[in-house]
Amino acid sequence: MKKLLLVVSSLLLTFILAACGGGDNPINVYTRDTTSGTRAGFFGGIGYDAASEDDSVLVEGFITADNDGQFSAMQTDLDGIGYVSLYTYVSNPTAVKGLAFNGVEPSLQTAGNGSYELTRPFNYIMRTEWASDRDEEIAKAFVAFMLSSDGGDIIADEGAAPMDGANYTWNSVSSDYPVCATDNSDFTLRFRGSDSVQGIAEALAAAFSPECGNVVTDNNHTGSSDGYKRTQGVESDLGGVNWGHVGFASRPFYDDESDGPADTRGTLASDAIVAIVHNDNPVDSVTAQDLIDIYTGTVTSWSELSE
Repeated sequence: MKKLLLVVSSLLLTFILAACGGGDNPINVYTRDTTSGTRAGFFGGIGYDAASEDDSVLVEGFITADNDGQFSAMQTDLDGIGYVSLYTYVSNPTAVKGLAFNGVEPSLQTAGNGSYELTRPFNYIMRTEWASDRDEEIAKAFVAFMLSSDGGDIIADEGAAPMDGANYTWNSVSSDYPVCATDNSDFTLRFRGSDSVQGIAEALAAAFSPECGNVVTDNNHTGSSDGYKRTQGVESDLGGVNWGHVGFASRPFYDDESDGPADTRGTLASDAIVAIVHNDNPVDSVTAQDLIDIYTGTVTSWSELSE
């Protein structure tokens, strides 16, 4: 009888561990594609730059998913691990578990004061060749709005830390952009680039529209590399379908993206990247080395993190 109870207890414990995730279960590793700024920021932040643009150095069987895809996956995958922008995480922090990094919990406060170290910049870039003076004037008006204290409040509300030094209001500079005093309801301002910046860009666009003649805004965010490609790079041709007025990157611009004028680009905010798991995963905190070991396949089960 005792032997039977022991077997039943053992089976029950195995079932509980499997149901809750963790334990000896294999880790399901999620990442972004090689054009992603979040990927570059994540691997750069943990000290594994080689993985920013090279899938071959990652664990076998990894799963590629975008920001929203990883967030959704961690709600159902008991043994998964992924990473998302802080603004994605803080928008619904009870849906998944955000892991502490080097002992510091991810939050707007810890990202803003620098104690949470896994951070990256949110950058913007404008085109250099314009279809008309009106295109240029409206795009530059938007950037001025974005970098104002009004824009900073919107950025903060969306879960990122606006850049210090936004010491002017939009009202104090709006007269410098007379195009915004006209009816622009027939004009579409096109935003491209990082999907990690999409929520912020959409919120800024919605607030800017009534401030600039009800300009129509179009957000099509497909990755940080496209922020450059579609404003100054190979897809910026006005005769094409993908070009944009303003692009966004959730990482520093690469060397081959830095050949345009300095006054066409800058930083709008800083953001944190959060390693996320299912809420039932018993792991609460990871170090940079833990994440490197997981993503290289040196650690393949959750129990190994506690050994």
